[in-house]
Amino acid sequence: MYKLLSSKIWDLHSKQAPAIGIGLFRLFYGLATFQEIIFLLYFNHLIFDPIPYIDVEFPMIPFFLCLWGIIAFFIIIGYRYQFAVICNYIFWIVFVNFTPMQRDFDGGFDVFMIGAGFFLLFMPGNRAFSIDSLRQKLSTPFTHYSTHSKPTVSALAYYLPVAICLGLLYFDSAIHKMFAEHWRNGLGSWLPSTQPYYVSAIDMSFLLNNEFLEKTIGYTILVFQFTFIFFFSNPHLRIVYLLVGVGLHLGITLSFNIYPFGMGMLIFYTLLIPFSWWRSLGELVISKHPSLIVFYDQQCPLCNRTVLTLNHFDIFKNIDFKSAQEYASDYPVLASLTNETLLTDLYALDNNSRIYSGIDTYIQIFAKMRYLLPISVLMRLPGIYHYASNKYRAIADSRTRISCSSDCIVTTPLSDNSFYHRFFEQFATRTPKVFSTRLSKALIVILFLQLNSTIHYGLIYRFNLDTKQNIIASTLAQASNSSLLLSQNFSGITPHALYLHDHFAGYDHILGITYIDKNNAEHWLPFVNEEGRLLAPNWGRVHSMWANIAVTPNIDNKRLHKFIMKVTAFWGQKIGLDLDDTLFHIKLKKIDAPAYWVHDQLHKNFSSPWSTIGTVKWNNGTVAIELPENINEL
Repeated sequence: MYKLLSSKIWDLHSKQAPAIGIGLFRLFYGLATFQEIIFLLYFNHLIFDPIPYIDVEFPMIPFFLCLWGIIAFFIIIGYRYQFAVICNYIFWIVFVNFTPMQRDFDGGFDVFMIGAGFFLLFMPGNRAFSIDSLRQKLSTPFTHYSTHSKPTVSALAYYLPVAICLGLLYFDSAIHKMFAEHWRNGLGSWLPSTQPYYVSAIDMSFLLNNEFLEKTIGYTILVFQFTFIFFFSNPHLRIVYLLVGVGLHLGITLSFNIYPFGMGMLIFYTLLIPFSWWRSLGELVISKHPSLIVFYDQQCPLCNRTVLTLNHFDIFKNIDFKSAQEYASDYPVLASLTNETLLTDLYALDNNSRIYSGIDTYIQIFAKMRYLLPISVLMRLPGIYHYASNKYRAIADSRTRISCSSDCIVTTPLSDNSFYHRFFEQFATRTPKVFSTRLSKALIVILFLQLNSTIHYGLIYRFNLDTKQNIIASTLAQASNSSLLLSQNFSGITPHALYLHDHFAGYDHILGITYIDKNNAEHWLPFVNEEGRLLAPNWGRVHSMWANIAVTPNIDNKRLHKFIMKVTAFWGQKIGLDLDDTLFHIKLKKIDAPAYWVHDQLHKNFSSPWSTIGTVKWNNGTVAIELPENINEL
C-alpha cells in the first residue's frame, strides 16, 4: 500500500493543471476570512468582553483584528502570499485557542478554516489572480508578456486538500450520523430546518413539507459522505460529486443561519471543478481577436511596466500591446505619424481604424476591459478629464528612456520563496523518490490523526467504552487525547458530529428576550424574534453561543445567566437603551424536534405561544436575573 501511495503521488505530481482553481480557492478563502473578521469586529464587545461595554478585558482586540483584516486582504489579492498565509494561520490558531471566540462562540468552522489555512501554506495560491504574479513579471519589465507561459501547477495541489479536508471530514461525519435516529430515518437535513433557532430568513417549507423529497435528500447526503473519499477523483463521477456537494452546501448556506460553515465548505469545490472546464472557460471568455491595439515605447521602463500591469488586469484579453518601434510600420493608418510622435504618447488603434492618444488611450483601455467601464465613463467627465490629461502629460514628458535595445538590459527575475516552489518543484525535481516517500509519510500521519479522532469520538465515545479498565487501554486513551489536542489545534482535525440526535433529543423549548420601553410597551430585542428565529446579524458564532450553549435540551443555569447578561448588555447598548432604566423579560415557548416526519413542523414551532418566565434588571454595571431554578421542567 505504501508503494502504491508513493506511486500515485508521483503520477499526480507529474500531471500539470491550470492554476486558475487554486487562485480562486485562495481568493474565496481570503474573502471568507475577511467577512468573519468584520463579524468579529462588529460583535467584539459581545464575544471578548466579560461584560459587554462595561468590563472590557481585551481593549487591543480590535487592533489585532484590523491587522488580521489586512493579512486577509493580502490573501484576497495575492500579495506577499507566503507571508500572508503564515500570518493568517497564526491568527486563526491564536484567536481560536486563546480567546473566548472558540470556547463560548464556536462558529462551527473555525478548526475547518485552520485546516484549510494549513494547506494554503503549501499550495501555489500566488500563481493566478494575484499581485505576486504581476510582481514577478514587473521584475523583468523588458520581457514582453507574450513570452510568459500560462501558469500551471501540480495536480496534487488540487487533489490533496480535497481528499483530506473534504473526504476525511465527510467520512467522519457520516459515521457520527449513523448514531442519530433522524439521520437513519432520512431526516438529517429536515429536522434542523424545522427548528426556529437554526433557520435563515428564507422559508423552505415548500421543500420541508415534501416527505419523499426530504428523505431522498437525507439518504443522498449519507451515501455522498460515505463514498466521497473513494470516488471523487474518478473522472466519470467527479462532476456528480461536484454538483451534489455544491447543492448540499449551497442549501446549508441559504437555509440555515450558519452561513460561514456553508461558504467555507463551498470554497473547496473550486478545486473539484474539472481541469477541462477551466480551459473551456478560458476559451469562452478570452477574445479571439483584440478590439484595441496599443503602441508603446519599448525603450521606456515606465511604459513597459505599465503595459505589463494593464495586460495583467485585462482578464478578457481584449487589448494587444505592441512595440511602436517594431510594429507601427505594419499599420498604414499610422503612416501620417512620425516615429518621434509615436514615442511621445501612448497611441491606440481600434477595429474601426480610429486613432487615440494620451489620456484618450487609457479611456479606451478601461472601456475595452469591460469590468473597468465605469472608470472609463468617469474619466470622460469634464474636470476629471482635464485633470487626468494634465497628470498624464506631466508623467509622459518626464519619463526616462533607455537608449540601447532590450538585449543589453540585464534584469533579475523575482525569486519564488513559496513553500510550494521549494518542496513541490525544486525538491521534487532534484530527488523525486525522496519527495514521494516523504509526502507519503506525511499523508499517513494525517490519516492516522484523522482515524484517531474518528475512532475516539465516533466509536469509543458513542459506544461508551470503558478505557480505564486496564493500564494499556488507559495509556492508549491518554495518548489519543494528546494527539487530538495537537491535531485539532494545528491541522483542524476534529469530530464532525453536527446536529445529531443527542443535540435535538429533548430540545422542546426555546428562549427569547424582550424589553419594556419608557411608554411601558414591550419590544423584542433585535436578537430572537416573535417566531423564535435568531435575527441577522446574530448568525454564525453568535447563533452557536445561544442555540448550542446557552439554550440546550438540558439548560445549565450558570451558562444561561452568563449569556443572558452578555446579550442584554450588548444589544441594550447597541440600540441605545439605558440599562439601569430598562426591564428585560425572558420568554419561553414550547417547540418540538421529532425524529420522524411531521407536516409543516416549522410553522407549528413558529406559531407556538410565548410565556414570560423571568426578568433581567441592570443596576450600575451589575445584573440581577430572576429565572426558575429548573427551566427544563417548565
